[in-house]
Amino acid sequence: MFRQLKAQDAATHVALLFAILFGLLLVVTIGGLLYRLKHPSEALQVDPRSARAQFKRDLNASWVGAVLFWLAWISGPVGATLLCGLFSFFCLREFITLQHTTRSDHRALIAAFFFVLPAQYVIVALRRFDLFTVFIPVYAFLAIPVISALADDPRRFLERNAKIQWGIMVCVYGLSHGPALLLLDFPRYQGRGAFLLFFLVMVVSVAQVMQEVASRTLRRRPVARRISRSFSKRVWWIGSLSGAMTGTLLYWMTPFKVGQAFVLAFIAAGAGTLGALVMKALKREAGVHYWGNRSAITGAIGLLDRTAALCFAAPIFFHSVRWYFQL
Repeated sequence: MFRQLKAQDAATHVALLFAILFGLLLVVTIGGLLYRLKHPSEALQVDPRSARAQFKRDLNASWVGAVLFWLAWISGPVGATLLCGLFSFFCLREFITLQHTTRSDHRALIAAFFFVLPAQYVIVALRRFDLFTVFIPVYAFLAIPVISALADDPRRFLERNAKIQWGIMVCVYGLSHGPALLLLDFPRYQGRGAFLLFFLVMVVSVAQVMQEVASRTLRRRPVARRISRSFSKRVWWIGSLSGAMTGTLLYWMTPFKVGQAFVLAFIAAGAGTLGALVMKALKREAGVHYWGNRSAITGAIGLLDRTAALCFAAPIFFHSVRWYFQL
């Protein structure tokens, strides 16, 4: 069956993909409504840290992500690149808003938002992968401290610049590898790059969900208790293997063989769950439970909670695919 699916044209794959995606979301949404009708008292619960509130946020984010993915598909690589650029802008804004900055950082922040970010996505759109992979880690990382030094403020200089550099690395460099997947040129796979992005998002999402489920049902043995009480070796393996199995089932929409899909999905899922742990550490340092819980003050909308795993998984997956297939 999967071989027959792999042999179908792109139009059939697109129709099946969106039927599965929106069908699953519709089933989950109806299930949530039925549960709310059966337990009306829980509808009054307003604690943002509750499992019900988290489920509602995740479901809403999934619907938004599905619609955005559909818009990215119909708008082509250019539209997808612009869309991811907007995501990076709001993620970086959210990250910087929740960090301590000073007036002396304004020049560096202007450079980050209005030069580094658009330049990175322009380079992606031009398919200059050689420059795309080094522009931020080399040129931007060296330029930001120089701009900051010209502001003539040595107070906490290293800390201030490290926060800006890290925000650029995660929110811009990491996410920019998403639209870059659309531009990879596989033989006999032209025009189907969006399936690679969908493959990555599904693998990472399933890994995150299964890791959360495992952390709630298994005995907790956290390896970093002060950062996350739910992260352990067992739940990491469960999440990563679940993502790998999902990737194996979706191999028909990619240029990968079954074994290749399993390995690459495992790499992406494992990197994504570890990335989410790193972002939790950043949240703990910033003194917030989830990035959106200070939205009334900062204007943040919780995008980092939704994209944390993808920020780490996308560059690992992209370079693994490009290296293995020598693209």
